Amino acid sequence: METTIKIAIYIHAFFGGIGLLAGFASIIFTKGSPNHKKAGKIFSVGMIISSLISLPICWLPKHQNIFLFLIGIFTIYLVLSGNRVLLFKEKNKANFTDKLISGTLLMGAITMLFLGSLYLFQQQNAGILFLFFGFISVSMAIRDFKFFKTIDKSKVLSSHIAKMSGAFAASITAFLVAGMRLEGLMYWISPSILAGAFIFYWIKKTQKVRKNKVISEVC
Repeated sequence: METTIKIAIYIHAFFGGIGLLAGFASIIFTKGSPNHKKAGKIFSVGMIISSLISLPICWLPKHQNIFLFLIGIFTIYLVLSGNRVLLFKEKNKANFTDKLISGTLLMGAITMLFLGSLYLFQQQNAGILFLFFGFISVSMAIRDFKFFKTIDKSKVLSSHIAKMSGAFAASITAFLVAGMRLEGLMYWISPSILAGAFIFYWIKKTQKVRKNKVISEVC
């Protein structure tokens, strides 16, 4: 049994490593270029496989970790939703799959907030992590359902950037905490904070490009 678990962990780490490297590549390549798209696909496949494998591992003896299980769901959501949001360039209505993905995140977010509050009440530092990622998750889920009600195609690209960047931050967090065995809140939270700054920069940049394009078309 233990041998099987170790093999699963190695496979999980292997695909996570592929996803991490592909994520770096997608950032380096020009946005929207063929290389960027190829790297993005490899990143998505690597992260989804790695995260899916991690879900059952988090429930096995000596490996039980509800937080990593919830982070796995969060990562899968980011990758799936980050890719599917691009489909809204063509379609005008969210389907059952879109709502299921966001609804699953919402349930996970509520669980994080509940456990975070409970752990803080018990004076456990883990509560801070649960609340931090819980608030991020619930805000993203609510934003999704608002988007589904009134499809705003001008927000498609910014949503894609935000979610895929968030997934990349999750891969870095996993590398630091699970791969490098680094301990402390800083290693859990700092990648998300840096990703937030990166997301803000690129969204502002894309908005500026879109604005200049509209002005040139009008003139």
